[in-house]
Amino acid sequence: MTALEVAVVGSGPAGIYTAEALIKQTAALTPPRAVRVDVLDRLPTPYGLVRYGVAPDHPSIRSIADYLRNVLEHSDVRFLGGVHLGDDVTREDLLASYDAVVYATGAMRDRRMGIPGEDLPGSYAATDFVNWYCGHPDSEAGAFTLDAESVAVVGVGNVAVDVARILVRDPAELRRTDIPQSVLEALMASKVREVHMIGRRGPAQAKFTTKELRELGELAGVDIVVHPDELDLDGSDPTGQSAQLAGRDRRVRGNLAVIQDWASRAPGAGAERRLAIRFWLRPVAIEGTERLSGLTAERTRLDEQGRVTGTGQVETIPAQMVFRSVGYQSVPLPGVPFDERSYTVPNAEGRVLGPDGAPLPGEYVAGWLKRGPTGVVGTNKSDAAGTVRSLLADLTGEGSAAARPSRTPFGDVLVARGVRPVSYLDWLRVEQAEAELGGSLGRGERVKIGDRAAIEALCRPPAG
Repeated sequence: MTALEVAVVGSGPAGIYTAEALIKQTAALTPPRAVRVDVLDRLPTPYGLVRYGVAPDHPSIRSIADYLRNVLEHSDVRFLGGVHLGDDVTREDLLASYDAVVYATGAMRDRRMGIPGEDLPGSYAATDFVNWYCGHPDSEAGAFTLDAESVAVVGVGNVAVDVARILVRDPAELRRTDIPQSVLEALMASKVREVHMIGRRGPAQAKFTTKELRELGELAGVDIVVHPDELDLDGSDPTGQSAQLAGRDRRVRGNLAVIQDWASRAPGAGAERRLAIRFWLRPVAIEGTERLSGLTAERTRLDEQGRVTGTGQVETIPAQMVFRSVGYQSVPLPGVPFDERSYTVPNAEGRVLGPDGAPLPGEYVAGWLKRGPTGVVGTNKSDAAGTVRSLLADLTGEGSAAARPSRTPFGDVLVARGVRPVSYLDWLRVEQAEAELGGSLGRGERVKIGDRAAIEALCRPPAG
């Protein structure tokens, strides 16, 4: 019996967990079925958000990369980096070369706020900043000059917390992390002294985790400021939802305990930086002409149906830089069905659905592209396993069609297109160079190389 051949588009957690599920579930079939998995990524580097979305001062979370590494090193898994669906190969190419294709490209675009001034210089998506300090190849080393004294971060999720923490943390504490050297130097020269983190709803509805929140209070030289009147669970919520959340959700109770503790403290004496955490404020305009000068926000409350509504009371927070972190969206893949309302690929248990609502043979989806940007990294593991169960039921279950006896080898497609993919061994040269850089700079185990040209030169050295 021939081996199943599956392409997984995307080498972040969702994609690699899909590859792992394929290996494990085919081995558990009766009889076991051989499978070969090609994991494609438009970048020459694997691991997606684990490499480019986790803040450098959170190395413990990065241990997930070690787990994912074991999957990519499996003999039946092949990494093909630098292969871009749409530019290098088409959906039709993949379907002609594989028994099944799983799309797992995540959610890489920030939602916009849709307010006046959002495109002023100094207004950014949070992911642009995250990409910069994580050394993403799409980000330029000089993308950010931190010459603003006051910064507003719109959002109260973990990404907003990460952005705020990197902005106010003593950059000397980042020397032992893998943050790119150019980013470290920019942070050392930062003029930021005040950060405002702003949420539309109250503290009970905030999405950050208690662990992430508590870390903010442990930052040396940072004064945490909370407005006690913004912590009243009933004053802006006539429905009682906030109090109910606090009663039944341990995370919410933990968050409230941390925030209320900050609110009871006296201002820190001699603190070099200040972090103000604000609630019940909805941004309505970014102020400025050639450069932004502030963020105007309207006081909010919940109406009787639990919806956010404005009160008409506004205030302008002085700021020379604004980061929005109000949610993420997937982007369409060329030729693949896409729901512009949910920003996901329409699917039923991971099976991609066509315009008529029927499953498309051989096409599947996993991760945020499947369900939207919800859950934590580990959520993608069970999600991927569910998609693979659907895939194997279609390809190997009773009444399923047999694997196609004739396929176009994907290697031949790449050669015909003049595409030279980055292999896993090619990628390891980047890892080695980063370890050597960390040693030469005296900064620790490794220092991230973010320059695309440098990564390409390491992955694809000149022939001969």
